[in-house]
Amino acid sequence: MGLVTRAPQGVELRGVEKRYGEVVAVRALDLEVRPGELVVLVGPSGCGKSTLLRLIAGLIAPTAGEVWIGGRRVDDVEPGARDVSMVFQSYALYPHMTVAGNLGFGLRVRGTPRDEIERRVAEAAAALGLSDLLSRRPGQLSGGQRQRVALGRAMVRDPGVFLFDEPLSNLDAELRLRTRDEIAALHRRLGTTMIFVTHDQVEALSLGERVAVMDRGRLQQVGTPDEVYRRPRNLFVAGFVGSPPINCIPLARDEGGRLVGGPFALHAPAGLDRATLGVRPEDLSLAGGGDGGDPTGAGDFRAAVLRVEALGSEQRVHLDGPGDAAWVARAGPSLRVAPGDRVRISIAWERSHLFGPDGRREEMAPRPMNRPASP
Repeated sequence: MGLVTRAPQGVELRGVEKRYGEVVAVRALDLEVRPGELVVLVGPSGCGKSTLLRLIAGLIAPTAGEVWIGGRRVDDVEPGARDVSMVFQSYALYPHMTVAGNLGFGLRVRGTPRDEIERRVAEAAAALGLSDLLSRRPGQLSGGQRQRVALGRAMVRDPGVFLFDEPLSNLDAELRLRTRDEIAALHRRLGTTMIFVTHDQVEALSLGERVAVMDRGRLQQVGTPDEVYRRPRNLFVAGFVGSPPINCIPLARDEGGRLVGGPFALHAPAGLDRATLGVRPEDLSLAGGGDGGDPTGAGDFRAAVLRVEALGSEQRVHLDGPGDAAWVARAGPSLRVAPGDRVRISIAWERSHLFGPDGRREEMAPRPMNRPASP
């Protein structure tokens, strides 16, 4: 018999809201997680993502709306009867118990037969590489090993839904990457529904089958990692998702009916008097400066190099403008530029974005009009 015997359960939130007095932590939120899917909730601190996870788990009750798990409404169902297991940011292990004791504790509390506990503990330990550590106590384990014990404790319950509340935050960079890979592999092996909360957008894009971006208690966008990155629904999503963040400049309609800002003049969609142009760092191409190119050649604009981050496989080139804020471009390692160089920059307009005054992304890509680049 395998470790997982229960079918994965879908989760649906219908108009869910959570208020604490005048503070609204979650606002009229609708979300459907399909059975067996791995969805990552991501957003800045205080956006409501952990509150949402606790609403699903039953640790807090919604002020309004409905929570459904496995096709049944569970608003009034106790956490232990919701068919979910939760892994917290803190490991929450019992220091006086061995790894085996921690893994099997929840099953013992529920009166599970001893031989069933031993079987499930052994299977979870084998799946997570803990078989040789079953007799150790948490104080004898590394941070990564303790986090795997916390994962295993959730696994042995054989839940229909796994809930992860920033489980990697206490790990160093190397362990975060390794444990993230282990969770992804675990999902592929178990096929269980997983909802994972993080504030790290790189973690969200690399782990989630779908990503749900939140801000100020509202769901901003739900989609595949590629959809969220390449077709952000609004300016918040575009700015939050991506490292380095998207480059932006405000635009306004001039007397000629163009959207202008800095060196740019764009065709203005009907009814759009103000907008924001957004360009990802990898959608900027640099030439000129120390590579021997012609700095007076064609390009969408020219700028001075402020500093260069050499990261091995790529460079991040920080530029003076356009606009009030510095821009960042991604470049290959062969580009030769240095602080003080002037370079010409071309934009991949077909992959750039135009956001209206309400922050919503326009469906059509920005279209530049003929205008000389800035001197």
